[in-house]
Amino acid sequence: MSVQVAAPAVELKELGGPRDKGAAEPGPLPPPGLGVAGAPCPLPAPAGEREAAAAPGAGCGAERPPASGCPGLPAAAKVPQASAMKRSDPHHPQHRLRDGGDGGAGREAMVSPDGTVTEAPRTVKKIQFADQKQEFNKRPTKIGRRSLSRSISQSSTDSYSSEERPKQLSVCFSLPHSAQAHAKGTLSAPKEAMKLWLAHPAASYTDSSDDETSPRDKQQKNSKGSSDFCVKNIKQAEFGRREIEIAEQEMPALMALRKRAQGEKPLAGAKIVGCTHITAQTAVLMETLGALGAQCRWAACNIYSTLNEVAAALAESGFPVFAWKGESEDDFWWCIDRCVNVEGWQPNMILDDGGDLTHWIYKKYPNMFKKIKGIVEESVTGVHRLYQLSKAGKLCVPAMNVNDSVTKQKFDNLYCCRESILDGLKRTTDMMFGGKQVVVCGYGEVGKGCCAALKAMGSIVYVTEIDPICALQACMDGFRLVKLNEVIRQVDIVITCTGNKNVVTREHLDRMKNSCIVCNMGHSNTEIDVASLRTPELTWERVRSQVDHVIWPDGKRIVLLAEGRLLNLSCSTVPTFVLSITATTQALALIELYNAPEGRYKQDVYLLPKKMDEYVASLHLPTFDAHLTELTDEQAKYLGLNKNGPFKPNYYRY
Repeated sequence: MSVQVAAPAVELKELGGPRDKGAAEPGPLPPPGLGVAGAPCPLPAPAGEREAAAAPGAGCGAERPPASGCPGLPAAAKVPQASAMKRSDPHHPQHRLRDGGDGGAGREAMVSPDGTVTEAPRTVKKIQFADQKQEFNKRPTKIGRRSLSRSISQSSTDSYSSEERPKQLSVCFSLPHSAQAHAKGTLSAPKEAMKLWLAHPAASYTDSSDDETSPRDKQQKNSKGSSDFCVKNIKQAEFGRREIEIAEQEMPALMALRKRAQGEKPLAGAKIVGCTHITAQTAVLMETLGALGAQCRWAACNIYSTLNEVAAALAESGFPVFAWKGESEDDFWWCIDRCVNVEGWQPNMILDDGGDLTHWIYKKYPNMFKKIKGIVEESVTGVHRLYQLSKAGKLCVPAMNVNDSVTKQKFDNLYCCRESILDGLKRTTDMMFGGKQVVVCGYGEVGKGCCAALKAMGSIVYVTEIDPICALQACMDGFRLVKLNEVIRQVDIVITCTGNKNVVTREHLDRMKNSCIVCNMGHSNTEIDVASLRTPELTWERVRSQVDHVIWPDGKRIVLLAEGRLLNLSCSTVPTFVLSITATTQALALIELYNAPEGRYKQDVYLLPKKMDEYVASLHLPTFDAHLTELTDEQAKYLGLNKNGPFKPNYYRY
């Protein structure tokens, strides 16, 4: 029985049988739901294929073996089936053997169920993707910030033609619980699946970022009915909770402190107002303070570092949080005021990062200091402000300088910045560091971390410094000490980490080479004179989030990151384990100031007691399965130390 073979309606099709001459190489799998073995049930073939399959043996006819688990199909013995798929490479040796040089004798054959052998058509020479490309080009350029995987998934399902599209689509991506209740495993078409996904914006916490409405203009309530908060989108709370749970695994000291002191409630009665970066790590600190008995109200110390989903999770848990990513300057001060100025609630402790909260209370509500027991400050900028107040005799309460504690200086400033500087630069610029010339302004602990990381990546690193001791350290570590004016024309990256102001001026910015990257690793945005760049002759061009081109009239441009604000927390993240050390130090400082008997601390700035520094370090050692050596009585007597510490005097430099 002879078979007439019609020209295939589909250019690429795999029919499932062995290739010519018993070849065992399997072809590509067909799309889901097309009736292969193990699929739920074979679907009806498109109209063009049904016509081509009218003759027995052509395509997937009635003689095809039934798929397992699909009732109603007649049992039949397996028969060899041919593949109409051609190799796309004309230089492939098998292709040349079949199609050229032998007069057509080597062409591929098709075998029908009754054994008749016919020559396969030679209409397909290569695989075409033109239709898919056209479909892709038709797609809008902005897809509402849906995740890339979802965009690709939809593009792949839409690339079927109207005749080839399967009638069902297995749900292969994760839906919200409310959506899963409607999905029940399959949907009638790919577009319906995408509609269902898009109908649940909480499926991705980035979806709401397209909402231009200011959170100040929204009326939001958490599940308990409270509206004492202001965040981007309270519906993101579920995602923020997952991030907090991940952070808890890398913050062993805080979790240990929470477990040990939860019964004692050392912060019972404490009303803490905080202004720090609102991240998953800060959330673990806030919930630890709450577990120790404190009431907390919180705002962000940086307009770009807030994680919206974490802020939502805290608001859902009952914490009054006033912060969102991308605040304006007016929003920033409004959020701080909402934390402080609330009827029936007055803080008695301050946890600050940068000194803005302390400054606002001094400026707007000075009478509050009558009930405030102390201030805990963790940044260079904030500590500098506290020392200025103390020197002027305007510091009304005791303050704890956490920034200069050993655990903060050595771990948060040095080790944290050593890792996060590369992360921030990579995420924003995708650059390669090998061979790049970099100038780091300042060789304190932050500068040391940045220089070490960049040197390890093969960069040529210059250092500027005003302190001769730090300058000598830079030279001994192998860095060339320069003035910024000497290298500003040749460097590829400028990084500030001094805590000072106007370190990089408009004159420096004018002299930089084209495409020079400018960023700040200090807390404050005063180190780079960004205000001088907002002039009519310069053009600002947004490249991506936290990345701007500032273009001069002659076409020269610089790449400014985070508008001169803190790079690592604005553009990337920082290691959670290091923040566990800092957060534990802050918690212990709050406990110490709140419970200290009257008269122990005067109206001055104090360093964290050495014993607390050592305690914070000891809480983190079990993570590394580390075992401390203990002094014998004789050794302790010889050194004049207590066996349990402290082991170093306050003047010791680690």
